[in-house]
Amino acid sequence: MAEEKHHHLFHHEDKSGYVEEVDYKKEEKHHKHLEHLGELGTAAAGAYALHEKHESKKDPEHAHRHKIEEEIAAAAAVGSGGFTYHEHHEKKETKKEDEEAHGKKHHHLF
Repeated sequence: MAEEKHHHLFHHEDKSGYVEEVDYKKEEKHHKHLEHLGELGTAAAGAYALHEKHESKKDPEHAHRHKIEEEIAAAAAVGSGGFTYHEHHEKKETKKEDEEAHGKKHHHLF
């Protein structure tokens, strides 16, 4: 299996050996933006699923089609929710790495 590279390192290094400092604030902002897009996607897919559920009751002739579209939209909402959850944790991890890189330590008393 190919070696997996994690993009949250203290430095990025390209093939020539050039080391680039990571802008943690920019990376945190990027993950926050993606998290918000995921939230919008979840809301939109959920709203569409509810709309299709309503249409299946309103239009009994095509109820099966609406039921299928409702289930697809519900699956998309769940997937988008998973993406949002992932980006939320990426944002938290980036913030933690930023604090560690700048000497801020977490003191856990209990």
